[in-house]
Amino acid sequence: MSLEALDAVVWDGLGTRRPDEPVRSVPRALRRLARAGARATEEDCHPLYCLVTEKEGGTPSAAAVALPFVIALAADPAMGARVTLVELLADMRAPALEDEDWTGARALLADPEPAVRRAAIPLADGIPGLLERWRAETDPAVRIPLLHALGEAAPRETGAGPADGAADVQAVLAELLAGDDPLLWLAAVHASAERDRGLPAREMTRLVDVLCDPALRPRFEEVWYTPAVDGPWTREEVVRSTAWTLEHDPDAELRFVLRLFETADRTGDTALNRETLDLAWQLLTRRRSAEAALLAPAGALLASPDDAVRLRAVHILAVLGPAAAPYADRLAELVDDEGSDLYLDGRICEIARWALARIGDPRALPGLVDQLRAQEEEQGRSYIAGDPRRPDVKDVLIPLSAYADVLLPEMREALRPDGTRRDVTRAFLPVLEAWGEAALPALPDLLPLLADTRTSFDVMRVLRALGPAAASAGPALRACQVLHDPGNHSFVAWTAAYIDEDRAAALRLIGDAVTTAQEPGHGPIDALAGFGLDAAPYADRVRRVMENSTHWTRLTAAITLWSITGRAEPSLRVLEEFITPVAEGGDGFGFFHDALRALVRLGGTSPAIRAALLTVRRSDRRLSAEGGYPMVLQDQELRALVEQALADVERT
Repeated sequence: MSLEALDAVVWDGLGTRRPDEPVRSVPRALRRLARAGARATEEDCHPLYCLVTEKEGGTPSAAAVALPFVIALAADPAMGARVTLVELLADMRAPALEDEDWTGARALLADPEPAVRRAAIPLADGIPGLLERWRAETDPAVRIPLLHALGEAAPRETGAGPADGAADVQAVLAELLAGDDPLLWLAAVHASAERDRGLPAREMTRLVDVLCDPALRPRFEEVWYTPAVDGPWTREEVVRSTAWTLEHDPDAELRFVLRLFETADRTGDTALNRETLDLAWQLLTRRRSAEAALLAPAGALLASPDDAVRLRAVHILAVLGPAAAPYADRLAELVDDEGSDLYLDGRICEIARWALARIGDPRALPGLVDQLRAQEEEQGRSYIAGDPRRPDVKDVLIPLSAYADVLLPEMREALRPDGTRRDVTRAFLPVLEAWGEAALPALPDLLPLLADTRTSFDVMRVLRALGPAAASAGPALRACQVLHDPGNHSFVAWTAAYIDEDRAAALRLIGDAVTTAQEPGHGPIDALAGFGLDAAPYADRVRRVMENSTHWTRLTAAITLWSITGRAEPSLRVLEEFITPVAEGGDGFGFFHDALRALVRLGGTSPAIRAALLTVRRSDRRLSAEGGYPMVLQDQELRALVEQALADVERT
């Protein structure tokens, strides 16, 4: 690159991508790269990314002036960081620069260095340019990413009508699909999958053979590159991307996973087993129909000598719950297994104990609370939401209320102020709330927590669940430290009403709070539902709230109105608003849950609700917007409510 030419440019008046960055930073960055020469690094190129690439507001005016200098740097064989400079050119491509001279940039497609040629693929002039390079290219580490680029370009350009060279692309792919080179064949399947979505399923036998061939495994890291991805793909990553081509066909995707399990078992391919278990996990958390088919492969892999395989297998069995009962003895053997995986949260012993708990096996109970307490005391725990991970305390313990007498002594220890962090204590409070009166023995340990603003609200929710059985907590409740905030006074008063043995007084307090609430407030309108027909005098106020609100408030008011009047209408019409969208693919699962619980509790339905529930029953998707194991647990909970609601309809 000529420094003299750079110095001759008038940069004044030009703009950069970042308004706070002066345009003089562009020639400064170019000069620094030119002077670094062979010593230039990827980091030396980063300033230009921030200065001359496209942004939402358009292409910075300095980009057109900088373009020939960036091309010259990238074309210099003695330059360091050439690949990064070529990638910068690809990122600079924008409609505003189409009239500039890109000839030197496109010449990089024929550069002697394969890495430069790969990076230059996005600079090709559409399908004709890619085909020209394909016909000249001999290096498989460049040919494979070229195929991917051709596969991406052909559907995009033919979407608006015939494109130059589109038929030639199909001819290239057809020739490779009929050929003998296994990796080029596989790349052609990937490149064709967007246009012919059924191809991967039709070619599944050969797909599995190629991906599972031990002789080919090291070749992937030598030649399997894709545009815009740094570095080669491993065989396991290609297995994953092949599964992506089947995502539109859940049955084929499941068959693919099962074939991989069979082959990995036959060949003893541990790495393939790990990847296949990851694919199985994703299937399991997306589609309920995968449950039965994945039980046996996961159960068999509990005996794997590889920690990472056993950990993934036990996660699948834990999520399957009671269906995993045939493997309970093997799971019980794993409660002392300290095996783990660097990339996943938790140890085998922890997940095995959870799996036993999900089955309802009492062998899960010894040490369970201590394990969960230690989990909450960990500092810096991190995980990816969609990956297998240790379950939250509430998800483990809430279903175990039948074992409250066994679990409560250790849980009460976790509640006591012995130096335990309050966030650890708080993890157990939702469990006690869900257990209701079964948690009553813990009441003495809850009262001191009312004096701590970090736990007082959670404790009050537990007291509400206990109801009048917690009447002795009244004095401690009224001295609750949250009283320093006037906004909390009502919450304390309403909680006191919940536990008050004088039901009439409690109803008056809560009813008055609802009646006098200033709109758009509505007071504790949900609390009125617990008083049933005794709260009927407040029906007019509740109806007004329902008719003049939206979302949760409207739904809650509708449920309350039904509860205190004993009349299904007009509440059922409101419940329809929150049930039918889920049948149409919506994701308002929280509203759906509350509406279903009301249907089950109050008994009633409408033709529209029944039709929606039948549609939901037939659907295969998980009824959850969460990631990871909660997808399955929430789906199972909602589907159980759907079945209850439909059973009530059938009985009536």
